Amino acid sequence: MNMKKFALLTAVLALLVSCGSGDRGELVGVKGKKWHPEKPYGMTLVPGGAFIMGKSDDDLAGVNDAPTRTATVRAFYMDETEITNSEYRQFVYWVRDSIIRTKLAILADEIGKTPDDGGIGEFAFKDADTANMSVYEKYMMDNYSGLGPTGYEGRKLNRDIDLIFDINEYPDEYYVEVMDTMYLPIEESYNGMRTWDVDKFKFQYTFMDFQKAAKNKNLRRKDVLITEEVKVYPDTTAWIRDFSYSYNEPMHNDYFWHDAYGDYPVVGVSWKQANAFCQWRTMYKNGDQKQRGKQFVNSFRLPSEAEWEYAARGGLQGATYPWGGPYIKNDRGCFMANFKPLRGDYAADQALYTVEADAYEPNDFNLYNMAGNVSEWVQGSYDPGSYEYAATFNPSVNDIRNQRKVVRGGSWKDVAYYLQVSSRDYEYQDSARSYIGFRTVQDYMGTEVTANARTK
Repeated sequence: MNMKKFALLTAVLALLVSCGSGDRGELVGVKGKKWHPEKPYGMTLVPGGAFIMGKSDDDLAGVNDAPTRTATVRAFYMDETEITNSEYRQFVYWVRDSIIRTKLAILADEIGKTPDDGGIGEFAFKDADTANMSVYEKYMMDNYSGLGPTGYEGRKLNRDIDLIFDINEYPDEYYVEVMDTMYLPIEESYNGMRTWDVDKFKFQYTFMDFQKAAKNKNLRRKDVLITEEVKVYPDTTAWIRDFSYSYNEPMHNDYFWHDAYGDYPVVGVSWKQANAFCQWRTMYKNGDQKQRGKQFVNSFRLPSEAEWEYAARGGLQGATYPWGGPYIKNDRGCFMANFKPLRGDYAADQALYTVEADAYEPNDFNLYNMAGNVSEWVQGSYDPGSYEYAATFNPSVNDIRNQRKVVRGGSWKDVAYYLQVSSRDYEYQDSARSYIGFRTVQDYMGTEVTANARTK
């Protein structure tokens, strides 16, 4: 084909494409789906804006790690309460059940059991029924099966059938075999009862090191992907380990799993476990979004230091506490938070340990217990001088080499100084304490700002 004929054919094709598109050749943009922000369940919208970050009063402790500065943050959603035992148990149970389902499916595949056999075959991988596979599923199975450490990565679990936990209703010996591997050995049974081997409750996820990617644009994606595997069960021994010569065995035995404490904040969770929870919550939500044909939501994550302090202030400038201050009692003489008042009278605020996550009055952003109850992990690493060099908009300092991670808000065992919205403290990222919990945030898709930040 000569160049004249080629140019003529190209022009005709361009004309046909233009006529068929309906846009008359104008730049109208790609027609996407309409986006309507949906407030996540249990969260409140914190409108973006500027505030004075740091100590507004004298730093009586003399730490001098929070000098005042103006900081601006974008809008975000934040959990109204700390993550509760009940909410964290949902994560733990999902991880446990996924491991059981994977073990059942692998064994069913190895012994050739398929659905409708009334036994372990009911829990076979969904692609075990090859007759009902889609073209895509068949292609993926033919080309990618056998990859990964186990050779079963990417295969879909059958979550449509309920797991069976009553030993009298186990369907066959293969099911018994799998369930037996999930419990501690009989010789380690406690008071005649076998308990879960919680060390097997591991959650694996992959994330991208954006800081590393930004420093070297020549790196490939595989070079900045990091895979983490985290044991998700809380460290309940923290109740005993944190306080020597103190009788806290009842809290160790009951606090996490008993329904009496379901609405209390989860503790004994490390910074790494809190991040794993965020990853799971994002995956869990987007799995539902995909099923309903909706766009994915932004990731859930831990708040930055600036976001946490801005949210804790509740729109009050220069306040000492989330309710303002400078006092820790209201006009009726009642304490405003759960902490260690009156030189160690823990019960003076009506609580010895933690209280329900929605106890006491919320601040003006409708956030509960931003002071007291449990301290909260944030995303940042602790550096006494970070306020001096962090950016003034969306400031965040998180050095993966620095294992000291910031905790904020003070707890049931802390004096009032740590309840101040500007006070900073830290703990090591692998540590789990009986007085540290967390709450999550999610970026807001839009430009919602406070009234004083809008231009007229």
